[in-house]
Amino acid sequence: MNQTDFELLSSILKERSGLVLTPDKTYLLESRLVPIARKRGMAGLEDLVSSIRQSKDEAVLSDITEAMTTNESFFFRDQKPFDVFEKEVLPKLLESRADKKTLRIWCAAASTGQEPYSLAIVLKENAAKMAGWRTEIVATDLSNEVLEKAKSGLYSQFEVQRGLPIQFLVKYFNQVNEMWQIDASIRGMVQYKPLNLLENFGGMGTFDVVFCRNVLIYFDQDTKAEVLGRTAKIMPSDGMLFLGGAETVLGVTDKFKPVDGLRGVYAVA
Repeated sequence: MNQTDFELLSSILKERSGLVLTPDKTYLLESRLVPIARKRGMAGLEDLVSSIRQSKDEAVLSDITEAMTTNESFFFRDQKPFDVFEKEVLPKLLESRADKKTLRIWCAAASTGQEPYSLAIVLKENAAKMAGWRTEIVATDLSNEVLEKAKSGLYSQFEVQRGLPIQFLVKYFNQVNEMWQIDASIRGMVQYKPLNLLENFGGMGTFDVVFCRNVLIYFDQDTKAEVLGRTAKIMPSDGMLFLGGAETVLGVTDKFKPVDGLRGVYAVA
């Protein structure tokens, strides 16, 4: 791929999704976009870029964006954040919100649903403590394709083996031919909505807990600061933000501060 073509594609992706690609990621563009070109009857990436130059067809741009922003996910990823949520964050929220008995959680960049369903399982496991509570998990992603998969709750043997404790597979999943489908009671706890983090999300209401893990790592500093600033505005003063292990707010924004002893967890500043 020549430099001009790379710059065109990377600028489109930056504008539409916030994804920042460096020249060493050319192989990623080629591996993910050549199938898009062939699906449209083109010989390869050069033809795809040429068609974009001639006419910025929204369907083509959407396919490109989805192909490049579809990231893998798995159940109870890294485990520790879910333990912290259950053992440290949830008890405090149950105490501080005992009068209202409402809890709202946002999973940003939820991909194929393993993260929000993992949180739903945690809440289900704590149902005895939450009798009478109204809980809501809102899961969003830029890609409609992954959201549809998430809504179905259907996962392969490989997908359920990655991070999901066997007792939860037995308790909350049903086998459907070669696939496993998460129980309707868990699926019903999660609302899926398309959302681009670069756009305004102030209309979603307030969230007590936000999981925005392993997505900011793809943004540049300015975009990270903007997204975190808008996130802080939709959280209460005691709201908690969970980021990925390689992500931090330090040096990026003053809207959040690290929580002592809880790596990857940030409080509204």
